[in-house]
Amino acid sequence: MEKLIEIKNLHASIDGKEILKGINLIVNPGEVHAIMGPNGSGKSTLSNVLVGHPAYTVTEGEVIYKGENLLALSPEERSHAGIFLSFQYPVEIAGVSMTNFMRAAINAKREAHGEPAMSAADFLKLMREKRALVNLDSKLANRSVNEGFSGGEKKRNEIFQMAMLEPTLSILDETDSGLDIDALRIVAEGVNKLKRPETSTIVITHYQRLLDYIKPDIVHVLYNGKIVKTAGPELALELEERGYDWIKNPQ
Repeated sequence: MEKLIEIKNLHASIDGKEILKGINLIVNPGEVHAIMGPNGSGKSTLSNVLVGHPAYTVTEGEVIYKGENLLALSPEERSHAGIFLSFQYPVEIAGVSMTNFMRAAINAKREAHGEPAMSAADFLKLMREKRALVNLDSKLANRSVNEGFSGGEKKRNEIFQMAMLEPTLSILDETDSGLDIDALRIVAEGVNKLKRPETSTIVITHYQRLLDYIKPDIVHVLYNGKIVKTAGPELALELEERGYDWIKNPQ
């Protein structure tokens, strides 16, 4: 099986402080990987580095995505290549309607792939279909991006954006943060409905509860900038019971 993404000995820092200290990870098409770990272990840094956040500096290692050097691509090129990040804290964009925002994003991706812009009729049809996937209220779709949205609405909106863009690799960075159980279930159901044999998901979370809804194939523990343990879904249950203190040394 061809690997979708392979991370080899990845080191990264921000403001001169090393956060990632040698990450090794392989995700194959169709897999769901959960990355768990305590605060400050490097989980959000890893997601930011993969999408090309300019505040982070990669000091060593490589990332191969679909056979290409991911680190050589700009954030826009990574997005067009099929990488999507759902933020822990989605930003509000005043004055830009969700409809215009998504149409611009989709047509930018189509242009990058040498495809013509999507017609207004086709776009609205697609939007209706994908909105239904995540129970997104049509009124929210007509408002400015995330403006005045509750925490659950913002997260649902992000999964809607993911549905519209149809990424190959989706990274969900603590998408369960601040969600009540109903919102969590709806967001997770949206993620599950979007799963395809050729697409993969990296779920970054503190808590096992999200993994009751989005079933991982493989669970990794990130601790002090390294993946120190990898196992099946049972590892998440063990972490829920025992916390992270028992994991101290890389294995």
